Amino acid sequence: MTATADAEAAANELTPLADYLGSVLRRLRALPPLDLDLTQSYGNVLAEDVVAPHSYPAFDQAAVDGYAARWEDFSGAGRGAGYASGHAGSPGGRIVRLNVVGDLGAASWRPVRLTPGSCFSVAAGAPLPAGADVVVPVEWTDQGMAAVEIFRVPKRGYGVRRAGEELPAGRLLARAGTYVSPALVAVFAATGLGHVVVRPSPRVVIVATGDELVDVGRGSQPGQVVDANSHALTAAAAEVGALAYRVGICDDDPEALRGLLEDQTLRADLIITTGGTGTGPGDMVRRILTRREGGRAGPVTFTEVALYPGTSLGFGTVGAEEVPVVCLPGEPGAAMIGFEVLARPAINLLAGAEPVFRPSVRAHLLETITSPGGLREFRPAHVAERRGGGYTVQPLPGGPFTLSGLAEANGLMVLGERVTTAAAGSTVDVLLLDRRR
Repeated sequence: MTATADAEAAANELTPLADYLGSVLRRLRALPPLDLDLTQSYGNVLAEDVVAPHSYPAFDQAAVDGYAARWEDFSGAGRGAGYASGHAGSPGGRIVRLNVVGDLGAASWRPVRLTPGSCFSVAAGAPLPAGADVVVPVEWTDQGMAAVEIFRVPKRGYGVRRAGEELPAGRLLARAGTYVSPALVAVFAATGLGHVVVRPSPRVVIVATGDELVDVGRGSQPGQVVDANSHALTAAAAEVGALAYRVGICDDDPEALRGLLEDQTLRADLIITTGGTGTGPGDMVRRILTRREGGRAGPVTFTEVALYPGTSLGFGTVGAEEVPVVCLPGEPGAAMIGFEVLARPAINLLAGAEPVFRPSVRAHLLETITSPGGLREFRPAHVAERRGGGYTVQPLPGGPFTLSGLAEANGLMVLGERVTTAAAGSTVDVLLLDRRR
């Protein structure tokens, strides 16, 4: 059997990525709903539809600083309006003169009514007097106090905001699954909501394992590897919206690792480990979490997935509370890709967010590349919009294992299991890592 045939045979024994993700995500459920104060709801996902309890605006109000008046007094139908000689902005080239009978501010609350030939000086946000159907901006007048001359007449309804004009009571403001943004907080507050029911942000604990690991702030020596993974994965979890906690480094000590994971179940909705997922003598995570106890299989199953980089992934639950755990490879590039394809969707699902996967586009490839057969490859790339529509994608040097490539990428190019060569000019799928396209 040739080397190529051996590789293809090995790839055929791997679990397709789509099948693996489906089997994992079906085991997860969104976290129970939580009723939160409005100021604390930002960044969470709504657990139920939200309907406006009150209208916005709550009452007829002025939209600009000026003079609230009756349109009839400008059209000549009013009985009390006064007119002066020619100005192009007023009916028939006349200046309209109205009596100013009071001032209304945003805090005014007593009901008042306009009579023919009169107006009120109003501030933006002030309640409109009964009968007013236009607000003349200050700059279109002589800014008079007892009487005002209006040089330019607006259209009927100008400067007026009617009650419920933007959001009537009973309007659906947002559906369940919607991310609570600052603007949505403003909408909720304006319609009278003080709290909403959301899915809480998942608490995610990140643990790096390995005797070889040392903390940041130093260079690697032979036999030592600086722990980049736990810092990067903590940042990645926070980017998704999780409450991320970096535990740090755990040596390859079975009892210490078991005890650490048990302790973390008390404050975690999801635990992410990195390192030790292989089958070598030092891969303690896999050995501990797959160990049979009482005739039962271990709490975590490790699967060889048709994924490049990083074929070995683990998923299961730990502790009496059966907290989900995701086990990622120790190689930094593989850990980051593993987070994107497995941990990130898991966090989104726990948070009730939809969709759980990053958005993707189809893009024209700018250079010919090769990919390992039988594996779904995720390669760092730069995607850009083309003039006239569509996207182009440029693979970054070094392939998927390079941290510098991941740092520069704004997309991950996805090459399917059957792709061994992708020619320049062909179309490929690209996951968008951010909005800088």
